[in-house]
Amino acid sequence: MSCNVAFIGLGVMGYPMAGYISKAGHNVTVFNRTQSKADKWIKEFKGNKADTPAKAAAGADFIFTCVGNDNDLREVTFGEKGIFKTIKKGAVYIDNTTASATIAREIYTYAKKNSFGFLDAPVSGGQAGAENGALTVMIGGDQEDFDKAKDKIDCYSKKMKLLGKSGSGQLAKMVNQICIGGLVQALSEAINFGMNAGLKMEDVIEVISKGAAQSWQMENRYKTMIDDKFEFGFAVDWMRKDLKIALEEAKKNNSPLPITEVIDKYYAEVQDMGGNRWDTSSLIRRFRK
Repeated sequence: MSCNVAFIGLGVMGYPMAGYISKAGHNVTVFNRTQSKADKWIKEFKGNKADTPAKAAAGADFIFTCVGNDNDLREVTFGEKGIFKTIKKGAVYIDNTTASATIAREIYTYAKKNSFGFLDAPVSGGQAGAENGALTVMIGGDQEDFDKAKDKIDCYSKKMKLLGKSGSGQLAKMVNQICIGGLVQALSEAINFGMNAGLKMEDVIEVISKGAAQSWQMENRYKTMIDDKFEFGFAVDWMRKDLKIALEEAKKNNSPLPITEVIDKYYAEVQDMGGNRWDTSSLIRRFRK
């Protein structure tokens, strides 16, 4: 059944995500800080644009946000022109930003007091996952709100799951990023080792990717890592933002993250090399300068 949807944040992830919701037949109103991106979106997809998050959210049954960090999220929600100025009772707000569990719980508390639903729902799958409508969505919140929103989230996802109370989605995304960091570093070391040993790494990966060493990172990034190309997805700047969130949370729940701490420093080295916008597989550059 068609409904009114607002989508705030048309970056590399949000742009196609909002597009899939529109393609599913919903009435989508978008907002983006850079208006030209919203102009481009409404030419490509059926929908409308608004010049503030509050105007986009007015009358919407479901509101989505996909912005940069906690500060951006606070601005588009609690801000002077934020969605909380106009959100209607009974609406469900779904946040796809990778942010802290702290702000997720803060928003949830506000939502309960003001009679609307909230789900923290960060995504994984990168730009390709967003463009193919095949993201994995990790969700925290109440079952009732999840049941209302799941058909809309399904527009851009291949897998979603309610993982627990508010904040659980963000905590699960931290688990996800901790895993990715370790995998990419191991793959970087392995490819560098193999190349230095004189092996043809394309052939090696073809074999070992069918065994116990297989991973998404191996399948999707080995060739570009060998070719020294890093323009294929999630940027180092964003990964460092995510790892910072995970490391701060780890201190709160007393979880040692020794490898993650080292990898975060390695990503800082990549930034120092000018790799802020390279994708996360660029860790190998530290070995192959």
